[in-house]
Amino acid sequence: MSTSAHRPTRTAGTAVDDVPVTERLVEANRAYAASFADPGMGARPVLGVAVVACMDARLDLHAALGLELGDCHTIRNAGGVVTDDVIRSLTISQRALGTRSVVLIHHTGCGLESLTEGFRHDLEMEVGQRPAWAVEAFADVDQDVRQSMQRVRTSPFLPHTEDVRGFVFDVRTGLLKEVDPRV
Repeated sequence: MSTSAHRPTRTAGTAVDDVPVTERLVEANRAYAASFADPGMGARPVLGVAVVACMDARLDLHAALGLELGDCHTIRNAGGVVTDDVIRSLTISQRALGTRSVVLIHHTGCGLESLTEGFRHDLEMEVGQRPAWAVEAFADVDQDVRQSMQRVRTSPFLPHTEDVRGFVFDVRTGLLKEVDPRV
């Protein structure tokens, strides 16, 4: 499989031939749509699972988990942290679309390990307004997975919290390590 990571770029968002990256994506979509066939499936995930993971570009979740189109709901954000918006998405996933299991995936070498809540302060100084959201930075990835599992398990909005498991994806080996919630 070819990835754009192997294509040289001059600046972020612009390819070597000066075609903006968004235009490349739109062109790729046209090629995709030319041979697209409606899979005829609904919005309910076949496996009844929602996966919450970091937005890191190194995580190819479908490949890493052996998933196909339609198997799961995928919710991604910086760090894969369970925030209010993740709870919102999980609530809709469970209550309206039938998921019952939740898989949380953080990863090694996450950028949130090098940030602090001071990031919000710096933004406020730069733009004159404090962000309403927390950075959710962490120093211990396993502990943050535990915290995320706890947030899911204790949410009053989620009716299905029996099957909540958390993992750390190793970006060098591709392996998942399960995090024990009780440690």
